[in-house]
Amino acid sequence: MTPKPASYDAWRAAFQWDLPDQLNMAFEVCDRWAETDPDRVAIIDASGGGMTAVSFGDLRRMADTLAHHLAALGIKRGDRVGVLRTQHPWTAAAHIAIWKLGAISIPLFVLFGDDALCTRLNDAGAKAVVTDAEGAEKLAVLNVKTAPQRVVPEEISGSKLPFDTVQTTPSDPAVIIYTSGTTGAPKGALHGHRILRGHLPGVEMSHDLLPQADDCLWTPADWAWIGGLFDVLMPGLYHGIPVVAARFDKFTPEAAAYLVARTGIRNVFFPPTALKMLKAAGATLPGLRSVASGGEPLGAKMLAWGRDAFGLTINEFYGQTECNMTVSSCDVLFPAVPGAIGRAVPGHDVQLINMVDGEGDIAVRRGSASMLLEYWNNPAATKAKFQGDWLLTGDRGTITDGVIRFVGRDDDVITSSGYRIGPAEVEDCLMTHSDVASAAVVGKPDTLRTEIVCAFVVTKGDPSESLRNDLQTHVKTRLAAYEYPREIHFVDALPMTVTGKVLRRELRARLVNVESAS
Repeated sequence: MTPKPASYDAWRAAFQWDLPDQLNMAFEVCDRWAETDPDRVAIIDASGGGMTAVSFGDLRRMADTLAHHLAALGIKRGDRVGVLRTQHPWTAAAHIAIWKLGAISIPLFVLFGDDALCTRLNDAGAKAVVTDAEGAEKLAVLNVKTAPQRVVPEEISGSKLPFDTVQTTPSDPAVIIYTSGTTGAPKGALHGHRILRGHLPGVEMSHDLLPQADDCLWTPADWAWIGGLFDVLMPGLYHGIPVVAARFDKFTPEAAAYLVARTGIRNVFFPPTALKMLKAAGATLPGLRSVASGGEPLGAKMLAWGRDAFGLTINEFYGQTECNMTVSSCDVLFPAVPGAIGRAVPGHDVQLINMVDGEGDIAVRRGSASMLLEYWNNPAATKAKFQGDWLLTGDRGTITDGVIRFVGRDDDVITSSGYRIGPAEVEDCLMTHSDVASAAVVGKPDTLRTEIVCAFVVTKGDPSESLRNDLQTHVKTRLAAYEYPREIHFVDALPMTVTGKVLRRELRARLVNVESAS
């Protein structure tokens, strides 16, 4: 990366992507540190309640051992390998090992249900999945067409020899990260080895010019998501900053405060829901140098509270799985504007197109290093994602003096507790229940979670409270706990267009009318 000048304008004007002909993320985040400073702390493992420092030398030995094992199973360049683990040193080692082989990693959330896992593993044609003992049991009963090998690193014995990382280019495939499925089944965003360098300027900007002395990163977001994996874990390793591995079964302000105090965390990515919970509890977290947040806009009251609770200004950032960390705030370079998501990150050309009354589609010009190569096995979706040289984010916004404001989504994606949830996937899951004739899903505004998933269901028989509970469990166990409909309304029919499409706006209007009447 080019050196960061003292001002935003100077940084943006001078910035050029540094993408050498040969680029492999395994070397970027592990081997180069292991070769020059092997005792440097890479990960502070607080995942089991203890606190263990994992050095870059340790991390390379873990990754090399796993790479040898995967190679012995026949994994080779271009093969897809899932990683079904939560925050843990072996999660980092798994991605690194896969990249060493020139293979493609697929981050998978441990709370995914059977259907969600099968959809992703079948679509990617995964040949193996790196997991833990619990995940291996879960995978054993899945009906996955490719019957991927289940690899539990803790059970591996064998070669401790170094593994020679294959040569790759910035555009060679490295990772498939699945979207939320906002307009159908989840799509696999295929990224090259350039994705990490594409994230770096946005991560540095959102953390007030990371890295600084004594920086230490953590997020409560799982490393299975692009926000945890490429906004925190991999940038931290790239910069040689310790990353804390600790994801709570249930986030609480008390647990977060205790973790920060115990481990010396200085830089945190908090999803907006976590910030709301901290605010509601009246929590304070002294000693932090930077707090970043993304996923939904923060208002003036939240920014003001953050200054009191943290003694700093929360930096908002914006992006999506297909092209992340493209817009950010940065308090040390320019003042935050309440209600705005920030300015375009150096290296990313973010503009509004298709303008109507001062509002347009937020779009990113081709050339951003964090931009996807394509949707996996989906050329039609890839084509639809672009308008000429512009990647369409699917969001609408305004720009004033370079400051970008998010106006709304042009699709029906639901933002709940920091997760982006596609209604189609939840609807499809509900339709697999034997008692459901049809279903539609919308987001309902919620003070804590931003939105909750709300379902309208037409049943084949008589509706009941037991059926409502059964449908909620049905979605929880097949997709993910955060995707289940917290509200279910039984209706006689769904509002439809003449072509048979559900009028979700009418369903949202019904919710508003119900709230108004109450």
